[in-house]
This record gives sequence, structure tokens and C-alpha cells, in this order.
Amino acid sequence: MEKRLSKRASLTLTIIFILFMVILLYLANEYMDSYKLRVVRLIAIYGIMAVSLNLINGITGIFSLGHAGFILIGAYTASLLTLSPEQKSMSFIIEPIVPWLANVHTDFLTATITGGVVAAIFAFLIGWPVLRLSGDYLAIASLGFAEVIRIVALNAISITNGPLGLKGIPEYSNIWWCYGWLFVTVLFVASLVNSSYGRALKAIREDRIAAEMMGINVFKHQLLSFVIGAFFAGVSGSLYAHWLTTIDPRITTLGPMLTFYVLIMIVLGGLGSISGSLIGAALFAILFEWLRDLEEPFTFFGIHVPGIKGMRILVISAIFILVMIFWQRGIMGREELTWNNLYKWIFARRKGGDKE
Repeated sequence: MEKRLSKRASLTLTIIFILFMVILLYLANEYMDSYKLRVVRLIAIYGIMAVSLNLINGITGIFSLGHAGFILIGAYTASLLTLSPEQKSMSFIIEPIVPWLANVHTDFLTATITGGVVAAIFAFLIGWPVLRLSGDYLAIASLGFAEVIRIVALNAISITNGPLGLKGIPEYSNIWWCYGWLFVTVLFVASLVNSSYGRALKAIREDRIAAEMMGINVFKHQLLSFVIGAFFAGVSGSLYAHWLTTIDPRITTLGPMLTFYVLIMIVLGGLGSISGSLIGAALFAILFEWLRDLEEPFTFFGIHVPGIKGMRILVISAIFILVMIFWQRGIMGREELTWNNLYKWIFARRKGGDKE
């Protein structure tokens, strides 16, 4: 008979784990230097991006490449709301900001939620026609949408400040905001995945036609997943902008490259696994910063090696290719790190050891 933990034991372990994480984050906030703390905060922001994209790509099976578009919408919306009227009048040099936006100013929480809501509204408007496509066509259409949003941000100078971008954004994304929103994202997406909606989404991923034959409204469920994923992408965009403190519509900042970075995270961690997304996001953030040294001149076994710009991207791409070749399911596959799975794994090992 399969050994399982009781619900009470799982709940107790979860509460202990959350308290442990809170203490760990407090110690990190108090004793880490500013650079390491920025990386720790970036892990949480990447985690929200990865979980939200995994809901769309890995759990629902929609091959979307437009995630950066939603992140950009959330980033610009929240930044325009937290910048003071004086900062806006100083930043908009080429053209003055539109009058209806000039004096709007809110707190960070309102700005972040508004960023998520605006991204979700755009996802609904875009998803309605785009989700009638499938496979490669859907991927190309969503990628095109993200690029259209970026070009609009580049040319709507009186709203976004065009190529100059927004500067002097308050650094509100501290460790508590980042991990608080990560907790909300994981809790919401995990609850959704374990509900009847989540089972329908997985059924659509496995076989769209069979799911439709069983009475599941495929379009409605896909649109729901798309909108929820976009909401949390918008939230991550707000956190990202208030972590960077400067944003612009360049390809490498909030353009298609960001979508590919998030795609690497979820493929590395495991398509369809929430815990895998978090592991992938953490690995990517740490590698991305650790390999930064390769772009500066360094000495290797007495040999002087000149810094090569873009080298860390090449190394991460090589790792990604190797994972695709030898470990196609990623680190977690579609499994989750739950107390029951850990308990079953430990129990199976003990049982195997007793037999030996």
C-alpha cells in the first residue's frame, strides 16, 4: 500500500518551511552585500516570469512566445504610475508627456496590480483571435505581438519617452515585495493546476481533440490560462522595472530576448512543473551573473584571456543545447517537489536498503 503523509502533517511541514524561508530571507536582507542581494531578488522576479510562462506553455500546451510583451506592458504601466509628476516633466525631453498621465501618481502595490491588470486586458484582446491558431502559427503570431508592443513603446514618445525610456524609477522591489509576489504567484497557479480547471488544462495539453470530445471548452480554458499568465507576467514586469530603475524598449531589455531567457528557465527546470520553473529561474539567474566575469579580461592557468562581450549568453546557450540533447524533460520533468513525493522517495530508498 502506498505510503502518504496526512494532510495535517503536510500542512505543518509547509508552515515550518515558510517560517524557515522568512528567517532565511531576513538574514539575507540583513547580512548580504548589495550585489548578492540584487541577485537574490532577481531570482524571485525570474521565478514569477517562469511560473507564469509555464502555466501557458508547459501546463496548457500553448506555444506562446509573446511573454516579453506582457512583461513590458506591466513594467511601463507600473513605472508611469510610481514616477512623480516632477520626474516625468524632467524625463520627457523629446516630447512632453500626455496631460492625462502627467499628474497620475500611486503607491507601489496599486501600480503593480494595475500593471498586471493592463497586461491581462491586452492578453484577452490578443488571445481572442490568436488562440484560434495552433502550433507554429500561434508561436509566430504571439512573437509578432510582442514585437508590435515593443515598437509601439519605441514610437509612442509622449507616453513612453520613446528610445530614451524611463529613468529614475524608485527601487521599490525589495526582498519582501519580490518573494511576497512569488509566494502569491506559486500559491495561485498551484491551486489552479490542482483544481478541475487545472485538470482540464492538462487534458488540453495532452490531446486537444480528445479534450474537446469530452466536453471541455478548449478555447475558453486556453484564454483563461493565457490571461492569468499575462497578469503575473505584468506583475513581474513591474517588479523588474523597479529592480532595474531604468527601462527602455531595447531588444535585450524588454524585447524578444527576455522571452527566450524565460523559455530557457522553464525548459531547464521542466515544462509543466512549477517547482521546476523555480529551480530553472534560480539556476539561470545565478549562472547569468556568475558568468559575467567571462566578459571581462581574466587569466586562466597563466594565460591572459581578453573579455568577449556576449560570452555568457554563448555558454548558457551551450548548456541549454546539451540539456535538450541529453535531458529533454529538464530537471524536474513534470514532477513537483511536494512533501508526499519527498516522503515516497525516502520510503522507497529505505525499503530498497532493507531488501539489500
